[in-house]
Amino acid sequence: MARAAGVSQATVSLVMGEKWRGRVSEPTAEAVRSAARELGYRPNLAARNLRLGRTRTALLVVPALTNDFFARVYTGAARAAAEHGVGVVLYPSPEGIGPAPDPFASARDTLDGVIASSMAADALTDIREGGLPLVMLDSDPERPEAAATVNLDIADGMRQVARHLLALGHRHVAHIAADIDSWTFRVRAHALAETLGQGEGTVLRTEPAALDVSAGHRAAERALTGPGPRPTALICDGDVLAAGACKAARRLGLRVPDDVSVTGFDDLPLATALEPELTTVRLPAEAVGEAGLRALVSFLEGRPSATEVLPVELIPRASSAAVAAP
Repeated sequence: MARAAGVSQATVSLVMGEKWRGRVSEPTAEAVRSAARELGYRPNLAARNLRLGRTRTALLVVPALTNDFFARVYTGAARAAAEHGVGVVLYPSPEGIGPAPDPFASARDTLDGVIASSMAADALTDIREGGLPLVMLDSDPERPEAAATVNLDIADGMRQVARHLLALGHRHVAHIAADIDSWTFRVRAHALAETLGQGEGTVLRTEPAALDVSAGHRAAERALTGPGPRPTALICDGDVLAAGACKAARRLGLRVPDDVSVTGFDDLPLATALEPELTTVRLPAEAVGEAGLRALVSFLEGRPSATEVLPVELIPRASSAAVAAP
């Protein structure tokens, strides 16, 4: 290969070992890569990993596979992993966001690092025994255990929802809140209360619910039939909860959005399957997975990265409208 590219064996070693930057010019590196393609060269990854003490394998831990968001996080991580020659093992925690047992005889001997989406760092103690580097996604950026954190701008997403509804004249609002003690849902609740508090005469009621359609239905029904003025808008912590809220409104003889507006969070395929289509917050899940994998690779290569925050976007659809005149 060195002869074909017209370079030294040392240069080939640097380029194929991805250590050429700052030591070999880009044209020379491309000449080596081109020679490798023409000669059909494939590096012996097993030998290289043994020499480097690396497995080139990352574990992606998620609370569940029933939510499309986590499937898209995996898709993004796998795409970035392929670019870096890394394998990704997907592990849905048996306890949801609770303590996740080590799925291997020894994670330390099997993995280079762990990427965790929407999990608490202390839920991963068993897996990380031995000091495996940890990249947290959609998690508390203040936790010192994480080598890097990649977050969505969840607070801004909820602020966008609140401002959207305030602009439509809504002042009696119910929050159908995910009954899960995690950073992302605490941030949503705080941002919602803070933003709605800026509207004159705004009343906010909170109804907790497990993250499923039936629980969303029951929570929305409580909000719509409870004492006091009926909410004109239901703000849901997820599209699945919003689907339940729409169902509750229909069963109470209410029209969405004429009688009550409903918003979600996630922009799952479900959002456009509902009728009317759901106003929700679009989360770039694949970009989160890609950024998480890149952050882990950077850390392993001695280039620690700071917390990265990805923007989110409100997608207004037909499930939200101005408050009807009394």
